[in-house]
Amino acid sequence: MTVLLEADHLLRRYATRRGMLGRPVDVRAVDGVSLVLEAGRTLGLVGESGCGKSTTGRLVLGLETPDGGEVRFQGDAMPPPGSAAWRALRARMQMVFQDPLGALDRRLPIGVQVAEPLEIHAIGNAHERAARVETLLRAVGLRPDHATRYPHELSGGQRQRAVLARALATDPALLVCDEPISALDVSIQAQVMNLLVELQDRFGMGVLFISHDLRAVRQVSHRVAVMYLGRIVEEGDPDAVLHDPAHPYAQALVSAIPHPGRGARRIVLQGDPPNPADRPRGCAFHPRCPVATSLCTMDVPALKRRPTDGRLIACHVAHGDVPAGGGVAEVKEAA
Repeated sequence: MTVLLEADHLLRRYATRRGMLGRPVDVRAVDGVSLVLEAGRTLGLVGESGCGKSTTGRLVLGLETPDGGEVRFQGDAMPPPGSAAWRALRARMQMVFQDPLGALDRRLPIGVQVAEPLEIHAIGNAHERAARVETLLRAVGLRPDHATRYPHELSGGQRQRAVLARALATDPALLVCDEPISALDVSIQAQVMNLLVELQDRFGMGVLFISHDLRAVRQVSHRVAVMYLGRIVEEGDPDAVLHDPAHPYAQALVSAIPHPGRGARRIVLQGDPPNPADRPRGCAFHPRCPVATSLCTMDVPALKRRPTDGRLIACHVAHGDVPAGGGVAEVKEAA
């Protein structure tokens, strides 16, 4: 498979203050993230709110400049934001946002908004753009007459379809979907996920699918990466990660998925995620980890490949560096 996108040890810091007169403190939203996305494939990025998923999406698109590391798109380094090369690259990579109504201009008809990327990048003449809009609307399951409607005249699912049509207008090689179904009704979510799979098969773009919903990630992804406090803690085949997670945090996430009709063991993590401005020493997950050891409190585990199945895991215990021992989480039987 051809590598479409590579992120190499990305770092993104934000300065914040503790109190009005406090000293500036660096918050590492993304801390050494490395990802590889192949053309025509989907990489699912999953984790709790605030773990750095959306920031990672903006970094790989070049919407934010990393404080460290590098992004390569189709083998070339990401151009500086605002440069002519960066603006030209916008046609090859697009983003689908969480709130479709917020992503659309309520004052303009849908057809005008779908055609806007074509006008910005000077693709085709007026007749060709109109034909392209009609083709795109049909491709996402909308009728040509929807082009004359305004966003408030569409349902939530129809608005997200219109956002997808606009994102596909320039025939991008990369699509970054940031929580694209979380604002939709449950009955519509499956339709949009199925549509994403169909569009990828038809247009062949690579997709970075960002979500906190493990079931959605499993449905659309060829590979999944689990993120915690700015770092990837596990990455591998979706079925392997979701059926037999190796990292304790991934185990807790998977255990929270409801299983109708049968009992399941639920791992209840104690406490909240650490403050990114005051990271714990060693593994950031160790204060909540049920199998943390003294090594976990002192040494940051590297994301290493496990020889048995090729899965990438950042955990001393999972790699057998130390015997499991000492727990800080409670295991309960799910009702």
